[in-house]
Amino acid sequence: MIQIKETLVSLDIVEKAFVCDLSQCKGACCVEGDSGAPLEKQEYHLLKKLLPLIWEDLSPEAKTVIEKQGIGYVDEDGEIVTSLVNGRDCVFTFYDENNICKCAIEKAYREGRIDFYKPISCHLYPIRVAKYKTFSALNYNKWKICKAAEILGQKAGVPLYRFLKEPLIRKFGEAWYAELELVAAEWEKQHRDEM
Repeated sequence: MIQIKETLVSLDIVEKAFVCDLSQCKGACCVEGDSGAPLEKQEYHLLKKLLPLIWEDLSPEAKTVIEKQGIGYVDEDGEIVTSLVNGRDCVFTFYDENNICKCAIEKAYREGRIDFYKPISCHLYPIRVAKYKTFSALNYNKWKICKAAEILGQKAGVPLYRFLKEPLIRKFGEAWYAELELVAAEWEKQHRDEM
């Protein structure tokens, strides 16, 4: 683990290569899993307000789920998460012409209809943030659906922390990320020297 301010960062985030490969995974991270995407409390309330601006991009099934139970619920871990369609798809997903699962929130943002990109847990994925009383821990949520991203990341030579630079800065700030880059560069140099 690496400590950056009040966060502990798993070495996997520095050492593992990663570049999303939607053509291979088809957006499986928005479909697979035990529950919906984690939402911060303010994100939950913001998404409720933004819902009318995203509504037409949602599937009829997602609209039915939202009308019955809302955009989110508290899961078994006590976290607020997005509601799911048939226990799988996040209610904010849609499928493009290539049958790739994408985010309706991000689509609305890119089209200039809203000023919220998407929940930070989604933007940071496959990094997961666990919050404790005095610190946060960042871990790489490694699983089979991201194997193509690991392969593409290795080919491109892009470590996970560089691939997720934008969301890491969004969550922790420029100074935090600059410190992570310095520590990662030193770690990479030491690792090369040991080979």
